Amino acid sequence: MSVTRSATPTRPALARVLAVAAAGGLVMAVALGAGTEVGAALAEAAGIDGGLSGRLVPAVLVSALAVPPVLWAARRAGRRAAWLGLGGDGGAWARSFLVGVAVTATAALLVLGAGTAAGLLSWSRPEPATLVGFVAGNALVAVGLEALPEEVTLRGHAWATLRGRLGGRAAAFGTVAIFLLVPGASTVVAAATARLLGREPDPVGLAPGGQHPVDYLVLLTFFGLALVAARTAGTPAPLWTAIGTHLTFLTVNRVALEGEDRDAGWFAIEETPDAVLLVPAYLLVATAAFAALRRRHTRRRRRAARLTAG
Repeated sequence: MSVTRSATPTRPALARVLAVAAAGGLVMAVALGAGTEVGAALAEAAGIDGGLSGRLVPAVLVSALAVPPVLWAARRAGRRAAWLGLGGDGGAWARSFLVGVAVTATAALLVLGAGTAAGLLSWSRPEPATLVGFVAGNALVAVGLEALPEEVTLRGHAWATLRGRLGGRAAAFGTVAIFLLVPGASTVVAAATARLLGREPDPVGLAPGGQHPVDYLVLLTFFGLALVAARTAGTPAPLWTAIGTHLTFLTVNRVALEGEDRDAGWFAIEETPDAVLLVPAYLLVATAAFAALRRRHTRRRRRAARLTAG
């Protein structure tokens, strides 16, 4: 008597899927912690430890440590760039990137503008030349240090891994959970790397740079959900939409909230403690806009499928 085997493919074990997804977060934590410390040491050794050049060295190193392993793992598993969200035709990445920039910038403009009209914020006199220089320099550093490597490892590798096994909603919350663990893990890696290099390590904690852990993690949760919404907005190269969102969020906050300390050439003055709520508010607006884009994309796909079937 012969036994017929089922042709239905076996779903991967949940524990293995979770481990593979978490590996994306681990890659990012190691790259961020080790890359910033080694990059700073290299910049100092080369005599360029100050200014934009000194900040670019760690940024380039973090991307170099985080992105190639994920691309290599995807190729080894037989997956194309589209699986990570990097696919599309020649100009798809640019169009998708600009969607992320436009949605996030518009949300920030509307909410911060409303906050200003309500008296929550006032603004310094802008210095256009300084502002343009800051935005350009910040973009170069932020893409290499944060936006590109974090999106490839998390909204690329981790989200796609979880999505294939758990579905979209669980993948979204799972990716955000991994995202919340990366900063704290990176401080551990950074401290260990600093000691190996004979440098003074920064404190280890859930949040980098002495920020309040609870406030930081709450904001990171809103940010993580917005990035997943951007990743799933239905653009032809959706990971680039998340990268555009990530970069715009960092730029807006570093100009508006940290511009005075960073010499950005323009900054907001918080007139009341409630002003801090404007940041998660504009992230919620951006998330809602990306969700609307996703619904429109889904309707178009269903309509096209019906026409094809007819």
